Amino acid sequence: MTTTPPAPEQPASAEHSIAPVSPAAEAAMALLHGMHALGLEDVVVSPGSRSQALALAAAALERAGLLRVHVRIDERVAGFTALGLAVESGRPVAVICTSGTAVANLHPAVLEAHHSGVPLVLLTADRPRELRGIGANQTTNQVGIFGDMVTADWDVDAPTGAPGEADDMRELAAVAMRAAADGPVHLNLAYREPLSGAEPSIPDIASIADGADASEMDARPAWQRTPGPNVIDLEPDDATVVIAGHGAGARAEELAAALGAPLIAEVSSGARFGRHAVVAYREVLRGPHGEAVGRAVVLGHPTLSREVPALLERDDVEVIVVRAPGADAYNPGRRARVVDDVRVIGKPDPQAVRRWVGGWVAMSRAVLESTAPDDPAPDLEQSASTDMSVRLAFAKAEAAILRQRVDRRMLAKAVWASTWPHDRLVIAASRLIREADRIVSGKNIRVHANRGLAGIDGTIATATGIALAARDTAPQAGTTRVLLGDLALIHDAGALLAPLPEGVRVHLFVGNDRGGTIFDQLEVAATANPDDYAKVMRTPHAVDIEALAKAGGWAYRKASTRADLDDALTAPEPLLVVEVPLDDE
Repeated sequence: MTTTPPAPEQPASAEHSIAPVSPAAEAAMALLHGMHALGLEDVVVSPGSRSQALALAAAALERAGLLRVHVRIDERVAGFTALGLAVESGRPVAVICTSGTAVANLHPAVLEAHHSGVPLVLLTADRPRELRGIGANQTTNQVGIFGDMVTADWDVDAPTGAPGEADDMRELAAVAMRAAADGPVHLNLAYREPLSGAEPSIPDIASIADGADASEMDARPAWQRTPGPNVIDLEPDDATVVIAGHGAGARAEELAAALGAPLIAEVSSGARFGRHAVVAYREVLRGPHGEAVGRAVVLGHPTLSREVPALLERDDVEVIVVRAPGADAYNPGRRARVVDDVRVIGKPDPQAVRRWVGGWVAMSRAVLESTAPDDPAPDLEQSASTDMSVRLAFAKAEAAILRQRVDRRMLAKAVWASTWPHDRLVIAASRLIREADRIVSGKNIRVHANRGLAGIDGTIATATGIALAARDTAPQAGTTRVLLGDLALIHDAGALLAPLPEGVRVHLFVGNDRGGTIFDQLEVAATANPDDYAKVMRTPHAVDIEALAKAGGWAYRKASTRADLDDALTAPEPLLVVEVPLDDE
């Protein structure tokens, strides 16, 4: 589009006031406003030319107080930021990007959202049909690029300004938001030049097309909606266990109590609390208590042990899986009965509960005490003793504890112990999540891990999305702590460069063992050529984590001892990277 240059004394922005509204801008505004009317509150934008109409419409809606816009340069970071926002808020979040490789960079977050049932709306800009297939710049086949990883996919023709297009966009917004309740959806939106011009007016809420009324739509994610009709009745017995995998939620703890059953709750299940929780479940499952199991009720997505799938594959165990959001019902033995919910009929016998559940809990405590006993509680009376030698011995013992080198066990327990219901905890796919799963006690706190595919990527971006949503939805939101390894940090280093607004607190606790020691626990560590193993599996690095943190404007601390770690856990900085050297292990 040709425009007349402004006079020298005029600001360059003056030309915007006389440019016509482009069809692209009108359509983009109608689409985003229609989604907002149906529950969209957050949009993550990555910059680009072809997507400018969408980005500018989002910015205008933010100025009007209707949306929150989060800008991320890297589309992979943008996708995982949106994932975190959606996980914490429980509402669909939109991601806007331009055409070409930008779209492909969303794929990792789309895979995780698909397998975890997280509601994302992917708004990818594209060239119009006449520019496809002729070698036009930044143009590839974006139609169906996410395959069956999205619950719905539309290829939308470029708007022309014809009457009724705005209504079509609002209707599309309604359909897309409904579909997003069950996982990610993709709208591939073609735009023809001029891509932008004068800012279109923001429609009135009343102008939403018939059939797109927010009151008629349930845009909540699947795990927050009313269960389907496939509900079965169960009676309590003394051979049932409840297994809570990732995302199971408090429902699993309630069900274990109602059935009088031991609760095997993974650390990111949201159910690791209550009197029925069994921390050392791996060891107990391998013993006589595990052999006595006759029925297992599974909620969420278990991923952190080999003992759980081994139990569910046994022919003598009845397996009932409560359907969870995501791609596939968890069914390792391909023999489970998959239902929408379970209703407990009757009450468990108290004596049977004491015998059955009590045995599991007692065995778990014995395992924890025998393998790695907790630090003994200090005898505070010694600190006030009139005997100087007793007080001196007490002080030396306390000092020795504070000088202890931090190991994985101490790190996992300390971060867990410092996290409370107003905080959030995010754990990366690393050795640390398995360490935490083996040892941390029950506590009803918000824990998240990207366990849909258990990928290492996107951990920091997901955590920042969670922190942003927590700040906006929970008035007393505290600190979002992230427990991760050095490779997870490096893999998502781009997320450290994204600016975060005031009021957001994110603390990263990085266990740095200079490579992927998680593979040391696999058979390959003993069978591969040592040099080859170190090069292609351990992938050692020499990254300066302090420099990396400071490049993104984060504060930095090193915690080598318990005293250092205690100080870091109460640090006042809003954005903090804590490096915990684990080289000695």
